[in-house]
Amino acid sequence: MKHLPHTRSCFVCGESNSHGLKLRFTSDGQRVHTRFTPRPEHIGFKGVTHGGILATVLDEIMVWAVAVATRRFAFCAELTVRFQQPAKSNDELTVTAELVANRRNKVFEAKAELRDAAGQIVATATGKYLPVPTEAVPSMLTELVGDCSVLEADNTLQP
Repeated sequence: MKHLPHTRSCFVCGESNSHGLKLRFTSDGQRVHTRFTPRPEHIGFKGVTHGGILATVLDEIMVWAVAVATRRFAFCAELTVRFQQPAKSNDELTVTAELVANRRNKVFEAKAELRDAAGQIVATATGKYLPVPTEAVPSMLTELVGDCSVLEADNTLQP
């Protein structure tokens, strides 16, 4: 497993975002993985993690799955989440994602799942992602912290 870079300001992985989740992601080259323990301040209704927080984590991990598989940064154009059971605060969750289709480098499709400590599915997601415009990539690269080699092809990060 290789550790993926993270950013300074992102709500999900940003190290400098005081309100953020500060998640770290790893990849085996095909799938991206993380662990997430919702905190009490992430609840929506009495001890249940807010679905929007879970959807955010699922979206973020699919962004990284696209980046690992395509060497391209992308943003979400469509997100579908299916919640199957509540996630309680303070219970560690395992999240995985992978690219399922690359539509000529114009649209990327990914899927993700979030499981509780017993291995039961809490939520699944699919998403469609669009490549970040070439001119926006250089400024994004300045925000990355850590080893970016997993995102490089022939030592050149693809715009």
